[in-house]
Amino acid sequence: MKSILTRRTIRKYADREVSDELLSRLMTEAARTQTMGNLQLYSVVVTRSEEMKARLSPAHFNQPMVKEAPVVLTVCADFNRTSFWAKFRKAEPGYDNFLSFINAATDALLYTQTLCNLMDEEGLGYCYLGTTVYMPQAIIDTLQLPRLVMPVATLTVGWPAEEPPLSDRLPLESFVHSETYHDYTGADIDTYYYNKEHLPENEHFVEINHKETLAQIFTDIRYTRKDNEAMSEGLLEALKRQGFL
Repeated sequence: MKSILTRRTIRKYADREVSDELLSRLMTEAARTQTMGNLQLYSVVVTRSEEMKARLSPAHFNQPMVKEAPVVLTVCADFNRTSFWAKFRKAEPGYDNFLSFINAATDALLYTQTLCNLMDEEGLGYCYLGTTVYMPQAIIDTLQLPRLVMPVATLTVGWPAEEPPLSDRLPLESFVHSETYHDYTGADIDTYYYNKEHLPENEHFVEINHKETLAQIFTDIRYTRKDNEAMSEGLLEALKRQGFL
């Protein structure tokens, strides 16, 4: 069994099929994960065709693994199915609201993480694409998602053709708080971020981008206020169109 301590993000895949049987088994097993009210408020769209992967690619900033992976999984927060069930059984659903989206998104992300763990155990490689919520309307249109269905996570999946180094992680004491939340001091930040900031690749990244600190890479280049606000508007608009706002 592969340990979570050796989990890597895989962006390059071997020319080898991921069988329907294996994928179906793992997705069935993943459904044993926690779910609100035992409603399983998620759906997964499986994309294998070259045409559909090419259509999805722009929504993920044309990252190469979207086209190159044997399988792309789009995990959606889904209250459409539950609402249809309710109406079909003479019940009146009230799930066209933001709380319901949060509940369904939580279900979908828990399912996604469980599926990732199961794929690790099988030796499959995957990449979690945070871009799913950056331009959701493009994904909604491409996958023909109905009202009360919202994409929240995407996984590119295949057999690994690389073994990248492990990414760094903050120490336990940086994110675990005893009894109540204890806010950070400058000394805490110096301690918790020391290893991350002094990794040679991060120091090089700061240097070539002519920045003073690694934090400036994140605020000025990778995740800027301008981009965050623009994509927030798109996300909110998509939530309105899908009936959650």
